[in-house]
Formats: sequence, structure tokens, C-alpha cells
Amino acid sequence: MTTAPPAPASTGPTGPTGTLDRFFEISKRGSTIGTEIRGGLVTFVTMAYIVILNPIILSGKPDVAGDMLDFNAVGAATALTAGVMTILFGVVTRLPFGFAAGLGINAFVAFSVVGQVTWPEAMALVMINGVVIVLLAATGLRKAIFDAVPFQLKIAITVGIGLFIAFIGFVNSGFVTATGASSPPVGLGVNGSVATVPSLLFVITLLLTGILVALRIKGGMLIGLIGGTVLAVIVEAIWHIGARGVDDEGNVVNPGGWGLTVPALNGSPVGVPDLSLIGAVDFSFDLGKVSLVALVMIVFTLLFTNFFDAMGTMTGLAKEANLADDNGDFPRIKSALVVEGVGAIAGGATSSSSSTVFIESGAGIGEGARTGLANVVTGIVFLIAMFLTPLTSIVPTEIAAAALIIVGAMMMAQIRHIDFGDFRVLLPVFLTVSVMPLTYSIANGIGAGFVSWVLIHAFSGKAKTISPLLWVVGAGFLIFFARGPIEALFGVGI
Repeated sequence: MTTAPPAPASTGPTGPTGTLDRFFEISKRGSTIGTEIRGGLVTFVTMAYIVILNPIILSGKPDVAGDMLDFNAVGAATALTAGVMTILFGVVTRLPFGFAAGLGINAFVAFSVVGQVTWPEAMALVMINGVVIVLLAATGLRKAIFDAVPFQLKIAITVGIGLFIAFIGFVNSGFVTATGASSPPVGLGVNGSVATVPSLLFVITLLLTGILVALRIKGGMLIGLIGGTVLAVIVEAIWHIGARGVDDEGNVVNPGGWGLTVPALNGSPVGVPDLSLIGAVDFSFDLGKVSLVALVMIVFTLLFTNFFDAMGTMTGLAKEANLADDNGDFPRIKSALVVEGVGAIAGGATSSSSSTVFIESGAGIGEGARTGLANVVTGIVFLIAMFLTPLTSIVPTEIAAAALIIVGAMMMAQIRHIDFGDFRVLLPVFLTVSVMPLTYSIANGIGAGFVSWVLIHAFSGKAKTISPLLWVVGAGFLIFFARGPIEALFGVGI
């Protein structure tokens, strides 16, 4: 008489669900497929504005030849690049960091670079910037620079990004507005009051979402965003608030209107995307019209902004997701840095500007996303968005802004890990955290922190504690901050 052999020990779930779990390490990171899907959707909702905002920034700006980019073509290229790069990053790195056209870089290209070169040449420069970043990452130099950053500055970068995210949210919501005066430069709402319906709906959405998150309701962030959007659609249908705009003389028209997108569906929700800008790049620079020094300074500026914005953002997001160790390292960091450089190449190749990690991914992380599966969800929705532009633009920026405030608050909590007993640490951390939101630039905040850390430690008897790479990066940031006078010295204007 024989007996059946014992069943093999269980190695985890089998089938498609088990494969996803093992590949993305979902259970290992304490997440679930449902949580990843929700997180991916929340990330998309908070990032979707880029499909509208990027064309606003890039289109309609004549280059040196008088040519302009088409709004719809830029929108389609933006969604395509965001979708492809977000999925690629999620699959390669298994991290929940969404990708899209980087704000700041796109404005620099639109308002400075095309004053010297054509649009195809400008996008070629963006691609060159991406190639340099890939080489730095592949050779390990980018990681070496990352490792040279002191722990306290890495935490400060996370906190600074949190404040930056919150400031973006306050501005996008109309809760904080420019006064037009030298002092104070910003104020509350309109004439010191929350006087518009969109801003009021932002406050309602913020409080609703905050309550849901405080109660640890699953999907609280997504529920709050959907609820706020539905309320906004109802309000718009009843009162027809319309969009806020600016006339030809620079006067604000309908100051109480929606800032960027009106929560209403008009016409068909489906359209065929215009992908005519893919491959519209030109590497044959006319050195008779633009100097080699000018081209080098453009790439240098793009490189510094792209390099440190992305590094800082990834550090902050990894910390928020509890995926970073005590040194700030996170899983597959080298692959992440390489793929981020590929994003710049892809953005230039599609004329949508450099594609990079988006700080709004923190909203999905706040919802519970911990793996690259969330990225796959976000990326797929971006690809669908190419065909459903009216649906992607239905979420007002005032509503999406509420999620950014929640995420900013969550990231602020990381500051508890810093000991402020040493002023050598306190001042660089303070500068990093404060300069980011005040200058609207992650790179500026990181630069202020790096330069002050090096100088204060060097002149207070702690020079030996400074990494040689940090000296080099600090010197690079000094050049970055002084690039205006340097450009003037060499007779170029960018």
C-alpha cells in the first residue's frame, strides 16, 4: 500500500493575482491590489491637470523662427509620454512614483530657451540633458552624489517638498493669491477673504478629505476627491460660474471663476489624439544664430534643475512611503535614476518637455500605494486620457489641490527625525525647507541647503566631515545660482 506524497509547501498565491503580488512585492510591502489601484487613481487625479497646463505653457509661444506648438498636439503628447514613462518606471523600479512633464523645466524652455533656438532645437537640448543624466546614473555618479548628501538634508528635502506641495495646493485653489504688491507678495483669497465659490469648495473638500483620512477610511483621499468633484459639477451646472481669465490688457476677467478647468462636459468626451509632434526634434544647431556657450548654459540649467528636482522628489516620496532606509536609499535606486533620465529623453522626443517624477505622487502614496502597480494604473489612465480629454479635465484644480495639502501635512511629519541641537544642522535644514516653496523650486531649496551646509561646516571647524562630492556639488550650485551674471559675462542671454 502506498501513500500519496505530501503536498508541497505553499509559496504564496498562484495565478495572475499571485504573479502580480510577487512581481510588485505588494504583500511584502503591506499593501493590496485594491489599495494599489486606488492609489494609482488618486495619483492620476492629482496629476491630470498637467494634460491641460503643459499645453498652456508650451503652446502659442513663437520661437526664433516664429513657429509655435499646437495646443491639442502638446496635450496628446503630454498624456502619451506621462502614460508610457509612468508605466515604464513602475515596471522597472516597482515604485509608485508617477511621471509627467516637469513644471519649471517646461516654463524655462517656453519662456527662455525658444528665445534663442527653434522648438525642435529646444527639444533636442532637452534630450541631450536626458542623455547626460542617464550616463551619470548608469556610471553610478548620480548615486554617489546622492550618498554624499547628509541624512539631515535628505529629511529636510522631504519636508521642504511637503511644504512645496502644500503651497502649490494653496495657490491652485485660490486660497493663496498674489497681491501684486512688494509687501506682502501673497495674501488670503481675494482681498483677504475666501470670496470665491471654487475656493470655498476647496475648503470643503480639504476638510472632508481630512476627516476621512483621520478616521482611516480606506480610499479616503479618493472619496474626498470624487465627492468634491461631484459637488463642483453640481455647483457649475446650477450657477454657471465659468473660467477665470485674463484679457488682452492683462486684466483679470471673472475673478471668481475656476482657475484652470471648468467642471462641466461640453461636446463629445472622445477624440482622436494628435501625435504629430512625436520625433519633431532637430540637432543641427545653427551656431551662427546661437553661440556654443549659450547652448552649454541651457543644458547646464536643464541638467541641474532636472537632476536635483528628481533626486529630491524621489527621496521625499520614498520616505513618505516608508520605502527608504536610514540613509535615504530605496529599492532599485540606480534603475530609478536611469529611468528618470530616460524620461527627459522621451519628453524631448515628443515635444512635451522633460518628463520627470511628480511630487503629486505623494497623494497616491498617502492613499496607500507602495508599489509600481499603482504606476501601471496611473499610466493606463493617462493613455486613455489621450482619447478622453474632456473627462480628464473635469476635476478642477481647486478640488485636486485639497489632496496636495493633505500630502504636504503628511510629509511635514518627517521633520521629527532631525535633531536641531546643532546650529550647523539647523540653518541648512531651515534654508532647504523654506527656499523650496518661497522660490517655487525644489532645486533652489536643495542648492541653498547644500551650499550653506558646506560653508557653515567648513568655517566652523568641521571641514573634514564634508564629502568631496558635496564640495563639488556645492560649487556647481554656486555656478547655478550665479548663471545670470555668467551669461552676461559671456555675452549670452537665456
